[in-house]
Amino acid sequence: MKISVFAVPEISLGKHNVKDARLDQADKLVRAKKKTYPQVEITGEGAALEADVIIIPKDVKADLILRDLDFVETRLARSPEEKEKVLLNKMKQVLEKEDFISTLGLSSEDKVLISGYGLLTIKPIVEINKEEAEDIGGLLARVLAQSGFICFLTVGDKENRAWLIKKGTTAWEAAGAIHSDIQQGFIRAEIISFADFIQAGGETQAKQAGKMRLEQKEYIMQDADLVNFRFNK
Repeated sequence: MKISVFAVPEISLGKHNVKDARLDQADKLVRAKKKTYPQVEITGEGAALEADVIIIPKDVKADLILRDLDFVETRLARSPEEKEKVLLNKMKQVLEKEDFISTLGLSSEDKVLISGYGLLTIKPIVEINKEEAEDIGGLLARVLAQSGFICFLTVGDKENRAWLIKKGTTAWEAAGAIHSDIQQGFIRAEIISFADFIQAGGETQAKQAGKMRLEQKEYIMQDADLVNFRFNK
């Protein structure tokens, strides 16, 4: 996951681990040789178009909106086809109200239509106060939650690990976050909810209590689900 930062020099660029208290709890209940938090890459303004999320100070909001508004007005001046024109006008109205394009709830078809536009406010944008940059761990946790990301957990043996995925990700897609071979050979996902895992006192105890569910490819992953993927090698 990439996060682009605008005008917040206090945040150092590069890779950062995002600590997750749920993984810490799981690590106390299930032994493993290694504990791995999810990792994000923080980039500067120049990589904003490739980023999944943008962080800005509150006083930079107008600059991003004006940049997108200028682009939209330029496109409208070129007399685009009706379908594009309608969408551009919707975006123009939102931007003129000083809102982000992301608030429009664009359809997949709309996103394809404007995929080459290079708009910034179509992405999740997290506004912060400069003081928040002093607690990078807390800030990144908020950024992930606010921009629609969750984690699932895998535990035991060599590694206890939290894996970063978007809300709405299926079990089949989540398997691909670990390795494409697991996704391609997917048979089922063995799921234990985090609440059941903690209440039972560990993975083995949760299984003994009948809290493990067998889910298929279409299952929508929930935040902090513990999962073991069964797959054909």
